[in-house]
Amino acid sequence: MPPREDRPITLGLRANAGQFALLVGVSALVGGMVGQERAVVPLLGVDVFGLPTATAALSFLIAFGLAKAVTNLVAGRLADRVGRKPVLVAGWMVGVPVPFLLIVAPDWTWVVVANLLLGVNQGLTWSTTVLMKIDLVGPRRRGLALGLNEAAGYLAVAVVAFLTGLIAEAAGLRPQTFYLGIAIVGLGLGASVLLVRETHGHALVESRDRSVPATAPVPDPAWLQLAWRSTISDPSLSAVSQAGLVNNLNDAMAWGLLPLVWATSGMSLLQIGVLAGAYPATWGLLQVATGALSDRNGRKALIVAGMLVQAAAIAAIAAVDGFVPWLAAAVTLGLGTAMVYPTLLAVVADVAEPRQRGAITGIYRFWRDLGFAIGAILVGILVDRADARAAILAVAVLTALSGLVVAVRLRETRPT
Repeated sequence: MPPREDRPITLGLRANAGQFALLVGVSALVGGMVGQERAVVPLLGVDVFGLPTATAALSFLIAFGLAKAVTNLVAGRLADRVGRKPVLVAGWMVGVPVPFLLIVAPDWTWVVVANLLLGVNQGLTWSTTVLMKIDLVGPRRRGLALGLNEAAGYLAVAVVAFLTGLIAEAAGLRPQTFYLGIAIVGLGLGASVLLVRETHGHALVESRDRSVPATAPVPDPAWLQLAWRSTISDPSLSAVSQAGLVNNLNDAMAWGLLPLVWATSGMSLLQIGVLAGAYPATWGLLQVATGALSDRNGRKALIVAGMLVQAAAIAAIAAVDGFVPWLAAAVTLGLGTAMVYPTLLAVVADVAEPRQRGAITGIYRFWRDLGFAIGAILVGILVDRADARAAILAVAVLTALSGLVVAVRLRETRPT
């Protein structure tokens, strides 16, 4: 059973402002762990380890995506059964070796192992920070809470990606670029152990407020039943699960392929850092506004429009050349992602019964983060058999089709 919370429990952003702000900071540190890789690791594969094909160079993303997807399932179930905080702390402990492995890696296998650990770290820590914020604020400000969570994480991705590009320009691809990661994992582990409080009791209070007695047995269907519901039978959950997968499929393309495209087009390491950071920076900055907008105006229209904006931006990346056009396309891609990312999570939280929130969120995040692995495989094959621009255009088409699926399948879920 999760640890009991002895303090009086009140739902709401204002009532839980201190813990909520702390968790926003922890989310930023979680994002920083990914940011240390965004501009540098794809270049390590080609320039340092001499990987001959795009599929091999993207293998680190396959490892990351598979590990994170599976870990999301475990994290969700564990968070409902033993509490949120133990899962958060465990995630940071798994992340401790990551920057050290990237610094000393004598061959590409070590980088792949580091990304397996990073995937587990992200699955445990990001899942629990999402759940804890949903727990604290209750149903009325859910979109805003998720917007703040994702904004903190992806702004940190952008800032750290830019800083690592700046460091790499001055000092080379390693080891200095990964010193930030050592500081980030130390701060994240320390804050999670010493300052973060358990929030599972808040989910029980919300369950009571939905007229479900907090002492009633929690329905515990088999994972296959929940997976079937999230993937096929529930139209809203299935729509957002496929949209989340496609969203992270195109993020895999942005993370693993675009730095290589920019490098072969003559961009400097500093310019690559700016381009790699512009997309998550825009995404991060705008998520607070888009999350709050989904609370006021609804989820569905924002998701459909966001997927179509992403598709247009990705097509533009394939069509243009030069730093300024690519920067404009990256910013547009960030806008589309900001419209989608917190809103998809808000739909999941709207639909899930509070005491099953961890498990259902974990299944959604499984499908979403599986997009990293599928995207890396798809993009690698297309690049090896055709070229980079053909791969980018294929991802644009898939993203547009995903938006159309949402338009047909998703029912509006915003609480009224």
